[in-house]
Amino acid sequence: MSGKKRARTSWLERYSALLVAAMLIAAWQILVPLSGLSAFVLPTPLAIATRMINDAPLLVAHLYVTLFEVIVGFGMGVLVGVPLALSIFYSRPFERAIYPILVGLQTVPKVSLAPILVLYLGYGWAPKIVLAFLISFFPIVISTVVGLQSLDTNLVNLVRSMGANEWQTFFKLRLPAALPNIFGGFKVAISLAVIGAVIGEYVAAERGLGYLQLQANSLFDTTLNFATVVTISLLGVILYYIIDVVEARVSYKRDDAK
Repeated sequence: MSGKKRARTSWLERYSALLVAAMLIAAWQILVPLSGLSAFVLPTPLAIATRMINDAPLLVAHLYVTLFEVIVGFGMGVLVGVPLALSIFYSRPFERAIYPILVGLQTVPKVSLAPILVLYLGYGWAPKIVLAFLISFFPIVISTVVGLQSLDTNLVNLVRSMGANEWQTFFKLRLPAALPNIFGGFKVAISLAVIGAVIGEYVAAERGLGYLQLQANSLFDTTLNFATVVTISLLGVILYYIIDVVEARVSYKRDDAK
């Protein structure tokens, strides 16, 4: 009996998010017609799904643009953020010099940077990619530094006493131990990169999901507006779980502190 209970609990844990989402969508579908709201004010999930299917070519065409901006901006964040985090970890003077600058840049609202980036970089790919990079850069740096610093000093002393040099210590001990934190930062960063790219498209763009949403707003097409928002959300979720799958293959799983 306990085995059946454990199996039931495991099933609920695995599919709890889908169950909650299904219940919310069902409530939305039922309550909107009962409340008498028009499709202009709040379309039903069925109407949004139907619009997404009917306008799939349009949504996909703009999705490719936003996806490119997100991937390039996030990639830049990884290529710059991880080496910078290593420099911060291994150099205390560099850490004291660069940390206040990083915090200062992070506190600047990225929406306020978008018009400035458009002014200097134009209406092409560059401002959206740079904005996605800037908004995803900070969590990558911080999570990598925290992951490297969280390693037990006794373990480092142990492997050094066995004759390991710093390169061996880093690749055999420091990096594997820091990977859960690093990938945690990647997950946050990829979600923020989607936000950054869409914000850039709001300010200046001729393609992309943010641009499509602005067009839907100007046409008072609420259903297309919601369809675009759902597409943006799905993009972020898919990219998040892609990183989660990669993490499961290259990083060990820590036991939950429960």
